[in-house]
Amino acid sequence: MFHSIIPPYLLEQLERSASDPSLRARYRQSLQHDAVLRSRPAAGRETASAAGGRQREVYDAGNGTDLPGTLARAEGDDPVQDQAVNEAYDGTGATWTLYKECFGRDSIDDAGLVLTSTVHYDRGYANAFWDGAQMVFGDGDGEVFGNFTSSIDVTGHELTHGVTQYTANLAYDGQSGALNESISDVFGSLAKQYAMGQSAADADWLIGAGLLLPGVQGVALRSMKAPGTAYDDPRLGRDPQPADMSGYVDTEDDNGGVHINSGIPNRAFYLVAAELGGNAYDDAGKIWYGTLTSGNLAESATFKDFAEATQATAQRVYGDDSAQLAAVTKAWQTVGVLGDETSLMNAAKSSLEPSAPPSLPPADE
Repeated sequence: MFHSIIPPYLLEQLERSASDPSLRARYRQSLQHDAVLRSRPAAGRETASAAGGRQREVYDAGNGTDLPGTLARAEGDDPVQDQAVNEAYDGTGATWTLYKECFGRDSIDDAGLVLTSTVHYDRGYANAFWDGAQMVFGDGDGEVFGNFTSSIDVTGHELTHGVTQYTANLAYDGQSGALNESISDVFGSLAKQYAMGQSAADADWLIGAGLLLPGVQGVALRSMKAPGTAYDDPRLGRDPQPADMSGYVDTEDDNGGVHINSGIPNRAFYLVAAELGGNAYDDAGKIWYGTLTSGNLAESATFKDFAEATQATAQRVYGDDSAQLAAVTKAWQTVGVLGDETSLMNAAKSSLEPSAPPSLPPADE
């Protein structure tokens, strides 16, 4: 399944607003190229699992589109002269480390899958994507976007699409698709926070903060803390993400608004992390990871389904009267996904399954 960090509506806006014909043609080409990739089934290339432990391979496409390209750096190799190669190596490593050290997960498939990346994909390609088998990075258009290897959270976001693919496999449409996107934002942000040693209070909660070039009126692609405020630029338009259900966008574009409405569950996670304090990859991260890997989510899960599942996870791991369960409940109420607190607690209890608890580290004593 093709998942890109830049949604089609942004590339369409850039094509409309570009005054340079060559730049406009570049955006149109990217849109057409992405549409072809999006229509294809999941990548059929063989992927390898190692015996366990971190294994990375970074390839160079040489501004072509044949994947994976020429091997440029493998696990344990010294840094090379190519910055994009080194950034891809570091970003995939940071994501692997988050999943292993915080959640006990061995790579994307939890079976030592080699993390394969390709840099310098196509010419002036303004996107990065997970194709079902590997990460692919463009160099950016040089006008609005820089190199897509520059942000750890972008790499973590795209690799998390792979984790979702191997676990809940959320359908990429409507609310389940927005959850798919939000989960990638959550763990992309956590990968950056863990690598930088940031607490929830210290983090910027931005996705793609390093992508926008000087002169662009914006700070990132998305803000988890304040959806709808990431950019307001003549070329990009205005960030369309809603912060709660009152602004939910009902659209057929973007697979039912998966990159737009993801702002709602994004903010819910931020609110949980901010309420609990400390490190977001501890309690809040464990609740989201436990929910994703519980086996209890339907592929067509709605926001309400996911909210109640996070309540069930928080209750199972931390207890009925825990601050964690209270924070989860309050967050989903704040963004308008859930209502009355009493009924919510009952919903959390009734949604508990008799099956074994999800595989995540035990709660801290």
